[in-house]
Amino acid sequence: MNTKMSKKKKIFLLADYLMIAFFVFLDQFTKHLAVKHLQDKPSFKIIDGVFELNFLKNSGAAFGVLQNQKVFFILIALMILIIISYVLFRMPDDKKYNIMHILLVLIASGAAGNMIDRIRYDYVVDFFYFVLINFPIFNVADIYVTVATFLFAILLLFYYKENDFSFLSFRQQKKFKEFK
Repeated sequence: MNTKMSKKKKIFLLADYLMIAFFVFLDQFTKHLAVKHLQDKPSFKIIDGVFELNFLKNSGAAFGVLQNQKVFFILIALMILIIISYVLFRMPDDKKYNIMHILLVLIASGAAGNMIDRIRYDYVVDFFYFVLINFPIFNVADIYVTVATFLFAILLLFYYKENDFSFLSFRQQKKFKEFK
């Protein structure tokens, strides 16, 4: 079996991990600003009655569920990062998968960003608040995960076919080895 990775594949992986580093940095920078300028202060109104910046220490998940489950969330984030790394490593360097690379990068960045908060602070720093609809307070990492997951679901429904994911199948790998 040829275990050598193509130059194009190496470039794709390097680009993926550099984008993850950039997006995590951006997330952490916004959270740093939130801690520095919003913590222990009244909310900062961007559009009165619609949108504001409001510091929140979130020790749970979305909508405040599973409070104080730090180890659980860190393990889930690590599993997500490992799975995404595996998929990125296995994914063909075909143009068809470019958008999937970006979406997986965003999901990994969001998982890593919130995991860093849990390790650093024992909670996730949230600060965006849509007052108008009383939407739960969220952060940049949450935006990465939510938007990428939504777009990924659309792609799964309308763009990618089941056989586009054969690169993930252990059964396919076994068949390929038998015919080599």
